[in-house]
Amino acid sequence: MKHRRPRPRRRAIARAVGSAGALAVALGVGMTPAMAAGNASKTPTATGFSPDDPDPNTDWAPQNDEAPLSQKSAGAEAFTSSRTAASALQLKMPAPTGPHSVGMVGLHLVDSSRTDPYVGGKREVMVSLWYPATATSGHYQAPWQPSISGAHFLASRGLSPQQVTLPKTAGHVLAPVKTSLGKLPVLLYSTGLHSDRAMGTALAQDLASRGYLVVTVDHTHDANEVQFPGNRLEVNRMPSGTHSSDTLKVRAADIKFVINALGKISSGGNPDAGHATLPAGLAQSVDTSRIGMFGWSLGGAAVDTAMQLDKRIDAGANLDGQFFGTAPSKDLDRPFMLFSSGTHNRNNDGSWRTLWSHLKGYRVDIKLHGAAHLSFSDQEWMVPQEAGLLGLSQAQLQQQYGTIDPNRAVQVQRVYLAAFFDQELRHKHSTLLGGPADKYPEISFVR
Repeated sequence: MKHRRPRPRRRAIARAVGSAGALAVALGVGMTPAMAAGNASKTPTATGFSPDDPDPNTDWAPQNDEAPLSQKSAGAEAFTSSRTAASALQLKMPAPTGPHSVGMVGLHLVDSSRTDPYVGGKREVMVSLWYPATATSGHYQAPWQPSISGAHFLASRGLSPQQVTLPKTAGHVLAPVKTSLGKLPVLLYSTGLHSDRAMGTALAQDLASRGYLVVTVDHTHDANEVQFPGNRLEVNRMPSGTHSSDTLKVRAADIKFVINALGKISSGGNPDAGHATLPAGLAQSVDTSRIGMFGWSLGGAAVDTAMQLDKRIDAGANLDGQFFGTAPSKDLDRPFMLFSSGTHNRNNDGSWRTLWSHLKGYRVDIKLHGAAHLSFSDQEWMVPQEAGLLGLSQAQLQQQYGTIDPNRAVQVQRVYLAAFFDQELRHKHSTLLGGPADKYPEISFVR
C-alpha cells in the first residue's frame, strides 16, 4: 500500500474552527488514544499492513471514523438541559424512499455469558430495531439520538443543544409492525470506530421502509456515547493500544448475541433487560432464516469477522471499511458486496484484495465516484448543514466529504444496498448489479 504524508489541509481546517477542538471530530479526522501514544513501525502483511497499526494517513483507516472527544470540557448543563434556543439550527435528515411507514424500538440487551472486555462486568449493548409499520398515528418520531447522548455528541463537536437541534427520524416509536408483509428479512448494522449506531440511520430507516427489519447496534465502550435506560451514559472506554482485530472480535460477538436475542423475540420472548414493551406484531415478523449484515468502515470490516463467526448471516456488505486480522484470509462462501468511496478500492487496499480472493460465493465490488470515506455515514448529510457553525467552507467540506451532492450520495447508497440484499435475501434479481447503469453514472464496477 502506498503511504502518504499527512496533508497540510487538515492543519488549515483545524485552524478554521479555532479552540473548540471539535472539527477533527465533526469531520471524522483525528487520532485515537493509541495513536496519541505513538505509532509503532508498520509491518507489511498479507492484508497490506500490520492489522494492529493501520496507517492513519489513509483516508479510510478506522482512526478517521471518529476522533476522540474535544479537549474542551462541556458544562454540566449541556447534558441536563432539554432547552433549545429559538434560533437553534434544526438539522434535517433524508426521508426514507420505500413504500412503507417506519416503526422503531430501542432495546437494552445484557449478555450474561460474556464479560465486557473494556470495563469488566456483564456485556451490555443498546440496539434500535427499524421496521415497516402501520398505524403510526399517536406514535412519536424517535430522535436521531436520545437527549443525553445527543448532547454529549454535540459537545464533542464544540456544539450544544442550544445551537443545534438534532433531527427526528422517520421511526415511529412502538408503532405496530406491518404484519401483512409476512416475515421480514433481518439486516444488522455495525458502525465506524468510536462512532454511534445513529450514524447508520439514513440507510437503516430507508431499508426498513422497503420491508426489512434493520437492527443498528451500539458497541458499548467502543462507541463515543451510548445512552442506557435511566439516563445512564456510557462513553468510549477502549484502552489505548487495543488491536483492531481484537475490536472486531468483540463486535462480531456482539452481533452473534443480538441475533440470539432476535431468535428469542421470534419465539415469543422478550430479551430486553427491563422487559420493555415490544411493538405489536414483532414476534411473528422476525425471519431469522434470512439475515444480512452491513457496516461502515470498521463496522464494514466487522461484517466479514461476524460472518466467519456466525453462519446464520447469509450475506454481507462492507461500506468502505479496511479489513484486519485473519478473517479476510479465510474462505467465505456467502454473498458479499464491497462498496467503496472514490479513492479506495482493491487497487490500493491490500486487505480488500486478500478478501476478494477468498470470496467463494457471489461477489460484487462497486465504487461511488465523488464520495469520500465519511460519505457512508450520517455525517454526509449532517456536517454540511453545520458548516456555518463549524466555520467550514465548501472547499473544506469537499476535501473530507467528496464532491458528490450529499443527498445524491445517500440516495445511491440506498438503492445499491437494497438491490444487493433484495437479490440475496429475497431472490429478486436486479439489473443494477450486472454492470453500469445510465441512471447511476456515479457507480462503477471493479472487475
